[in-house]
Amino acid sequence: MIKFYVFLIFSCSIFFYGITVGHYEIFPFDFIQSSKSLILNNFEKDQNNILIYENDIDSLIKINSENDIIDKRKNLTNFIWKNTIPYSSLILIDKNIEDLRYSNFINLKSIDKLNIEMEYEINSIAYLFLPENSNNELIIYHQGHAGDFIEGKDSIEFFINEGYSVLAMSMPLLGMNNNPIIDLDNFGKIKFTNHKQLRFLESSTFSPIKFFVEPIGVSLNYLENFNFNAYHMMGISGGGWTTILFSALDDRISQSYSVAGSFPMFMRSDSKNIGDYEQIIPELYSIANYLELYIMGSYGSERKLVLIYNEFDPCCFPGELYEKYPYLEVISQKLNLLDDGEFDVIIDKSSNKHEISNMILNQILDELDS
Repeated sequence: MIKFYVFLIFSCSIFFYGITVGHYEIFPFDFIQSSKSLILNNFEKDQNNILIYENDIDSLIKINSENDIIDKRKNLTNFIWKNTIPYSSLILIDKNIEDLRYSNFINLKSIDKLNIEMEYEINSIAYLFLPENSNNELIIYHQGHAGDFIEGKDSIEFFINEGYSVLAMSMPLLGMNNNPIIDLDNFGKIKFTNHKQLRFLESSTFSPIKFFVEPIGVSLNYLENFNFNAYHMMGISGGGWTTILFSALDDRISQSYSVAGSFPMFMRSDSKNIGDYEQIIPELYSIANYLELYIMGSYGSERKLVLIYNEFDPCCFPGELYEKYPYLEVISQKLNLLDDGEFDVIIDKSSNKHEISNMILNQILDELDS
C-alpha cells in the first residue's frame, strides 16, 4: 500500500510539473519545444522530399508519329499567333554599333543591334556579335530573368572566341527592352515591368507568349541573309525555357541547350520549381506539355535538345530532383520510334550555382564540334 501511495504522489508530481512547464515555459520548455520543432521539421522535410507522384509519364506523351509533331506545332502556332502571320513584326537594324561593355572581346569584328517592335509598344533588343575569324555558324544566347544578356557575357565571349557568331537576347520587359505604359480597359494605365502583368493582355485574339518567341523568329528571318551553315540555341533559366519552346516551334534550330530551364509539370510540387507566368499557362501546355516539347525540340534530321541541370541549383530545377525521376529514357524511346533526332540530359555536378559553368560551356562546344 505504501508503494502505491509513493507511486501516486510521484505521478501527480510529474503531471503538475508538466503543466507548470507548459504554462509558465520554465526549463525544459525551450528544450521540449526545440525538440518538437526538430521532429516536425524533419517530418515536413521528409514529406516535402516526396515531390513526384506521377508514375506513368509515358501515358502523358501523345506523340507517336511525325504527323503528331506537325499537328502540335501547328496548334501551338495558332495559339501563340492567333491565326496571324508569325514573325511579321518590324525589325530595325543598326549596324556596327559601339558598346564599351564588350570592347575587350578579342575575336570580335562588329556588333549589330536588332530592335524588334511588337504590339503594345513592347520591343526586343538583340545584339548580333560577328567574330573576326568565323566558322559560319550561329548560336542564339538567351538570358533569363536575371535581366540583360550582359549577364551572359562570359558565355557569349567563349563562343565568339571559338569562331561562332552570337545573337544575344533578353526576355521581354527585361534588359535593354522597354517597359511601356499600357492603358487597359477597367484597369487603367499600368507600367509593364513584370511577366505576371502580361496576363492582362490575354484575349481571344492575342497571346502574350508571342513576346517571348516572335523576336527570335524575326531575327532568324533576317539572319538568313548571312547564309550561316547552322543555327543553334542556348539559354539559362527563363532563357532555357525560351530555348525549349522555340526549338519545339522552329526546326531551323539544329542543336539546343537549356540550362536550368524547366521540369515537366508533375515535378513542380516544390514552390521554387513552379515557374513564372509563361511556364504554367494551362491552355498552352494542354496543346503540348513539357515532355512533348522536349520531343518536338529534339526531332528532325541532325537535331538535338539537351537539358542541363545544376545538381544543387539554389534557384530552381535542381539536378538532384531530376535524378529521383529521370525521364531521359522515356523521351529517347519515343525518338527511337520516330527514328530521328536526339535528346539528352546532363547533370552538372561541378556547380551549386544557378549558372552556365565553364565545364558546361566546354561540353556544349565539344558537342557542337562533333
